[in-house]
Amino acid sequence: MPSNENSPGARRPASWPRQAWRVARAAAGGLLLATGLGGCLSPPALDVSVMSYDRVTTDLLSQQLLLNIARARHHQPIHFTAVSNIAATFDFRFNAGAGPAATGSSGGMLVPTFGGSVAENPTITIVPIEGEAFTKRLLTPVAESMMTLLIRQGADVDLALRLIAGEFRSFGAAGETVYHNRPTDPGYSVFRRLVLHLSSIQDRNALYIEPLRFEQSWDFSREQVTPEHLNTLAADYKVEWNAAQRVYHVSRQVTGRVIMTNYDPDMLGNAERMRLNDWAEGSPANELNVDIRPSHVGGEYPIHGNFRLRSLANIINFIGRGIADEPEFPVDKDPRTPPVAENPARTLDVTETESAPGDADLSVAFRDLHYALRPETGHPWNHEAFTLLHQMFQMTVTELPKAGVPSLTIAK
Repeated sequence: MPSNENSPGARRPASWPRQAWRVARAAAGGLLLATGLGGCLSPPALDVSVMSYDRVTTDLLSQQLLLNIARARHHQPIHFTAVSNIAATFDFRFNAGAGPAATGSSGGMLVPTFGGSVAENPTITIVPIEGEAFTKRLLTPVAESMMTLLIRQGADVDLALRLIAGEFRSFGAAGETVYHNRPTDPGYSVFRRLVLHLSSIQDRNALYIEPLRFEQSWDFSREQVTPEHLNTLAADYKVEWNAAQRVYHVSRQVTGRVIMTNYDPDMLGNAERMRLNDWAEGSPANELNVDIRPSHVGGEYPIHGNFRLRSLANIINFIGRGIADEPEFPVDKDPRTPPVAENPARTLDVTETESAPGDADLSVAFRDLHYALRPETGHPWNHEAFTLLHQMFQMTVTELPKAGVPSLTIAK
């Protein structure tokens, strides 16, 4: 049988001694193997690190939210920190060579040797949320647009409103009436029945939360409009000449405020949509307007008014106070509301125990007490409420300061 060194593509040069040729072949084989190992090792190491960083930062935020609920329960100020930067350097090193066997009758044979190492050097910067960032993320009331987005993404309307809305202002023949979402307020039961009825409409796929779209128009005589004016108007408006009335008809499509209804707003006439928008425009950006009318699904309980949305800090205080100082209580649905599947007493049920709960997915310790989400069976109301709170905090992300603010840098 011919020798490997005489095989095609691996022929030993005539000027090379056999021993040198074997060393070169062994080193080349070891290098190829080490290179292959490097290609196999580096991607998994990177995957594990990236997923670990993601998991840790998510868990830290969840623990901070629960910890601040515990702080609010004890009337302590809330405080958050954020990971502003993660810089990780990965160093992959490989070496290969060949040498004689250590012992035995094979001591004259060449044995390939190779090795490798992986080093990770992450640097994590943690910045306290304060100043303008604290104001925007925690003290500014939730905007109507955020509430709309959450409901459109599938959030239960009763869960979202019980968590986010601080009060409902009703407008009727008797004037304005305010129902606060606070257990100590006389209007709390009415507030609960209102949001539960809206939930029943949502369960029947008849709840709309859409912006009002309408047309604004004006008529101008020929004398009032110059050719220069026509060119300017044509960029943003629709301009038509009405020969019968000898006027220019100028119009444009307008997207107005969002309104929650039990009917499709586009079915209304243009004048009615404009009237509704004029009413909604009188509300600030942190109010969600509602118009539930008779003769539509859920119309047996007409509702006309707006929900005033609160800030993330107020939401955390509401949950914290509900642990002991102002606990929520069961409220039955209104007789006009059809049966509903979920109506828990507490918006977010957080337990307070002296020992660490053994069946909790998430818990924190504060003042020698332990706080956790109460375990539940069936519909995961508690977990959905906490997830909604987590999403709201993420949706209020602002640019964290890069300098001038005390920060903590951790180098592993």
